[in-house]
Amino acid sequence: MSLGNIYFILVRPQMGANIGFVARAIKNFNIKHLRIVNPRCHWPNQKALATSVGAKDILKSTKIYNSIEKSIGDLDIIFASTSRVRKINKKIISILDFKKKVEKKRKIGILFGPEASGLSNDEISYANYLVKIPTNKKFSSLNLSHSAIIFCFELFQYFSNKKAIYKSGYKSSVAKKSEVNKFLSFIINKLDKKGFLQPDHKRKSMIRNINNIFHRLNLSEQEIRILLGIFSTLNEFNKKS
Repeated sequence: MSLGNIYFILVRPQMGANIGFVARAIKNFNIKHLRIVNPRCHWPNQKALATSVGAKDILKSTKIYNSIEKSIGDLDIIFASTSRVRKINKKIISILDFKKKVEKKRKIGILFGPEASGLSNDEISYANYLVKIPTNKKFSSLNLSHSAIIFCFELFQYFSNKKAIYKSGYKSSVAKKSEVNKFLSFIINKLDKKGFLQPDHKRKSMIRNINNIFHRLNLSEQEIRILLGIFSTLNEFNKKS
């Protein structure tokens, strides 16, 4: 199973703008399917198109249903987002444990309720699990799109088997150890002349500590050149003063 088998289902959404935000959120995380049950706003909705930015294709492929039953008919496991504990015989799990219940070979639906009230108990009855996002107990209600994007992130991480590796745009190569050692020889020589590496019985440990500092930093060739320039400039300044 892939993210292509994940379906976000908005039940009775009130604001077109929020639908657009959700479309943008799911596309950010490579989720393709959005379904809407009985939208309260006129559909298609211009505000949704405006807030979706580059996710208009998600909105164009969005399917509209007149009941939850029809919207989940072809799915296998249903999760329902809730911000509060319900008096209903339904297992409630944290978003932190949500991924453990996602079965990769099944088609997954996630229900989100209207902005003002959330899902009703009748609507929640269609879910296998209720999912709660830990928040401030005194102010627990999240915006619809904010809730959706947290689910997106959890799913994206779950289906991305490899850890993300990010490369810096910085171009300079890591300095060779010979260059680092040449730089260290330069500054140790200058420190020796200034009497910094005293007393004699501590000289060896002080040099070792200096070596540890600069070898640990993984300095680039450019950074070595900059540091050499700084120390050379300071040395010349001290000669003049």
